[in-house]
Amino acid sequence: MHPRIDDPGHIKGVRTVATVEFAKGIIVVLAGLGVFSMRHKDIWGVTESFLEFFHLNPHHHHLVGVFVALMHRVSDVRLWKIATVAAVYVTLRFVEAYGLWFVRPWAEWLAFASGAIYIPFEAVDLFHRPAWFRLLIIVINVGIVLYMLMLRLEAAKKRHSAQHAAESR
Repeated sequence: MHPRIDDPGHIKGVRTVATVEFAKGIIVVLAGLGVFSMRHKDIWGVTESFLEFFHLNPHHHHLVGVFVALMHRVSDVRLWKIATVAAVYVTLRFVEAYGLWFVRPWAEWLAFASGAIYIPFEAVDLFHRPAWFRLLIIVINVGIVLYMLMLRLEAAKKRHSAQHAAESR
């Protein structure tokens, strides 16, 4: 059992992070449903319709070319692999969001660890393909990781002080 946390600032901060993690999970669920809905369909036909609808030419836009190349390589087996990875990711995000919403210390550690894992990859991606969006993502992630670490270190310090005070009596 962990001590009850009554600090409104702590609760508000952790619940803000919980909301971010829940939103990340929802985004992946929606994207996954969109990708999964393409199984057993003419993926190239869907891709062409998408390009025509948005008046996109893969020869003029690099990202559109990457999208088209990806669509050429998609198969039902690959969709299942993507779905499996997405399901694990979403489960982790939702468990983390639940634990953070109810201010559980294990969830703060999980948020710290799961966020810290991505930082090196995000940094390399930002270095190779600098963009404001990538910079924003890494800044938010580093902020969450540092905030969670700060909360856990403060909790350890308080626990240590309380134990020391109890021993001195």
